[in-house]
Amino acid sequence: MDQPSPQFDQHVPHSLSRPCDEKLPKVSLHFEVQPGATLSWRIEANGELCVLRERVWLTRAASPYDHWLQPGQPLQLKRGERVWVSTDGEIAARLVLTTYPHARRGIVGRWLTRLSVLNPDIYAPHSR
Repeated sequence: MDQPSPQFDQHVPHSLSRPCDEKLPKVSLHFEVQPGATLSWRIEANGELCVLRERVWLTRAASPYDHWLQPGQPLQLKRGERVWVSTDGEIAARLVLTTYPHARRGIVGRWLTRLSVLNPDIYAPHSR
């Protein structure tokens, strides 16, 4: 057990590491884009797309500009925008999409959170 897991041996440049006070939980999705293929999706939570291998082309639905991202180059993505990603390389491009999702709670969820701070023990036997 002194060897690292092969799925975690991918080197991420030091410039991409975050400080220790980052928001938790952090969700990182590693994926590949095959040469000639184009992926498209709508961003569900604010995050960062980082290229690990090969040059990647990215376009946003609301932007007139295209982005060519080199390995190690991050790009901030906003919740709700639609993006398309492709590569012109000979091998598959590797990317990491890191998001910091937030819990969606309605009024009932907020009240339950506030009540949990009071720590009422509803299952304790009643004294008479």
